[in-house]
Amino acid sequence: MTQPHPFITYLEGLREDRGALAALRRGLGQPPGDAREMYPYIVRWLPAEGPAQREAAHYLVAALFAYHPDPGGSGNLGQAFRRTLDPNGDNTAIERRFTALLTAHPDDLPFYLRQAISFLASKEVPVDWHQLFADVLAWGHPAGYVQKNWARAFWGRGGDQEQSQGKEE
Repeated sequence: MTQPHPFITYLEGLREDRGALAALRRGLGQPPGDAREMYPYIVRWLPAEGPAQREAAHYLVAALFAYHPDPGGSGNLGQAFRRTLDPNGDNTAIERRFTALLTAHPDDLPFYLRQAISFLASKEVPVDWHQLFADVLAWGHPAGYVQKNWARAFWGRGGDQEQSQGKEE
């Protein structure tokens, strides 16, 4: 379980503020910092001197949160995607979408995450925003541990499917 991040806790406090969420959603599809309506909610959380990646993560996650602020998410995006699988159906399209997300270059991550969050919202699967924020910050790590963790959560044994369908042995 990821430690709660004060920035995400702040965003969660805005769930009922329709004006704030609308301002944050204006950042969807925009380069970090281009949607000036986001400034009152984001700038105070940015480090005075920090990497551009960290600033971009704040803008990206805030915009995505405003798009799908449903509470109750747990685990990483691999687990969230796993919750959308149909145990008796063809999941090829979901796997293809998830694989595209896993292989996203850091520069393309905002595009693929926007698609992923839109998909999860359409399936009413909440997101663990604390975990996603930590994962976005670590996306470009050379070891690729975020991607490996997501893959294990999606394709690995155990997790939500076994709990809901019973263990297969």
